[in-house]
Amino acid sequence: MRAADGAEQNQLSVSEPGAWTTAMNNLGIMPVGPGGQPMISDSLCLQRFDPGLGLISPMNPLMGLSLVPPPPIPPDMPVVKEIIHSKSCTLFPQNHNLPPPSTRERPPGCKTVFVGGLPENATEEIVREVFDPCGEIIAIRKSKKNFCHIRFCEEFMVDKALYLSGYRMRIGSSTDKKDSGRIHVDFAQARDDLYEWECQQRLLAREERHRRKVHEDRLRPPSPPPIVHFSEHEAATLAEGLKDDHKFCEATAVLLTWIDRSEVNRRTANHFYSMIQSANSHVRRLMSEKAQHDEEMERAKEIFKNALLAILNQFEQISAVFTAATRQKAWDHFSKAQRKNIDIWRKQCEELRTAHSEEIMGIRREEEMEMSDEDEDEHPCKRLCTEENGSCDQSLKEENDSLRWQLEAYRNEVELLKREQRGGGGRPDEDPPVIQMLQQNMHNMQQQLLSVQEQLRSKEAELEETREEQRLLEGGVVSMRDQLLSNGDAVEGTNDHETVMNCVPSSFLSRERRCEVIMRGAVASEKEALLLGIISTFLHVHPFGANLEYLWSYIQRLDSKVSPVDLERLMVRLPSMFRVELSGVGATLEKRWKFCGFESLGSA
Repeated sequence: MRAADGAEQNQLSVSEPGAWTTAMNNLGIMPVGPGGQPMISDSLCLQRFDPGLGLISPMNPLMGLSLVPPPPIPPDMPVVKEIIHSKSCTLFPQNHNLPPPSTRERPPGCKTVFVGGLPENATEEIVREVFDPCGEIIAIRKSKKNFCHIRFCEEFMVDKALYLSGYRMRIGSSTDKKDSGRIHVDFAQARDDLYEWECQQRLLAREERHRRKVHEDRLRPPSPPPIVHFSEHEAATLAEGLKDDHKFCEATAVLLTWIDRSEVNRRTANHFYSMIQSANSHVRRLMSEKAQHDEEMERAKEIFKNALLAILNQFEQISAVFTAATRQKAWDHFSKAQRKNIDIWRKQCEELRTAHSEEIMGIRREEEMEMSDEDEDEHPCKRLCTEENGSCDQSLKEENDSLRWQLEAYRNEVELLKREQRGGGGRPDEDPPVIQMLQQNMHNMQQQLLSVQEQLRSKEAELEETREEQRLLEGGVVSMRDQLLSNGDAVEGTNDHETVMNCVPSSFLSRERRCEVIMRGAVASEKEALLLGIISTFLHVHPFGANLEYLWSYIQRLDSKVSPVDLERLMVRLPSMFRVELSGVGATLEKRWKFCGFESLGSA
């Protein structure tokens, strides 16, 4: 084989060694001389070919097997076409001034090229000899009309074959017209190439779907464990699980599945009833847990509120420091730069203090919005009585409903046992004691239910009587206020009040002494007198009124033990001095207190 290669190389004729070297190097062929020696150095040779592998062998053995494509040629590198000498023919490049040969759009997966303009005397062996350096040829289909189709092993070999487009082929040294022709190489559309390309695309699509499915399976949550079928043993196990707080969720899921599967029948009804009763026993636990969490939430809110108040108090102290520093006896001793810094710090502190004050006011406003309008408008005495009666009524109603439900459950059990005894099912030795026990329980429950209902009726009667007395008291207060405004005699307020109080039943006065003291409108202590003076002065300098929070924040600096409720009760007791008005619209609706003592005095 090596001897044959050497003989073929000796038959090559090199007319221009420089042009031959350039053309062979551009084609990716190692330029060698007639004796097999390399014509250029290894450093100047293209890196993808090995000089030691012969004339047309590629550098990488895998490249000949179509597994490794050649590296791309940079687009800015100029391609110089030179004369190419072969064993049977010679290829002459076209004029450099002519435009490059045109090609059609490349079909997908193209491995076949069209070669036109072949000499009439060109054979398949000559065509193979010319295009063999481009890559492994699978098939050559030559026509009688001077063109052929060549199918390569890989797609990148087609690009190397397109390099020969535009060359003029001359067979041997003949000048006959039939031995020469200008060849044109272009892409060809073959069914085999399209079929292989579609198969490759489908293979890639399958691999992509498989990767996506594996990824989705990895991210998909695990399936829940299968639900066991119903049996007496499984029912007993499930009943124990329903009693355990840690297994309650899993046990309820199993119970729900059994009920959905229609496992409940006459034979298993008792088992399911006991399991449902066990599930119902967790209601109180859940309610207690919810109440505990609510208490923790309220405690956390209170801690947060106290922390904000402490921060606001510290801001107030810092503001007092800045105020003291800006007084003239200390301010004159600071330099101009120091005064500027102190002024900037004071403004920043004021902004932060205002922001914290607004936050605290927002928290209090939310707390007030949670209260119902009825609770805000109710009298303190009336609210106290209503809360006490409402709590009693609620507890009695809950106890009444619980007893009614238990009585209904016992009745259902008795009816079920009677039906089983009539139908012959069940055990006659054990049924009579069970029925007697259930009947006794029913009798006791009925007696207890009657007593609870009697207590509920008495409480409702007391509540109605209390409401009637409250209505009478409110009527007396309204009439007393009208008399004060009409007669204009503020001194006789005590006598008018005694006249009104005589209209009220004595039983109510004996039980509601605290309400009587509140409704008198008199000052009970020196502390209340001081508070009245401060509140009157504060509201007098605010002619448009002030809300309760603003007033309380001012008074709290003087006495931190005073609460907003105390202030509101004190102002409510003196309607001739303080008047409340609603201002704003929608969510900005708020109550504003105004001082009306001078107006009442002028009208008197």
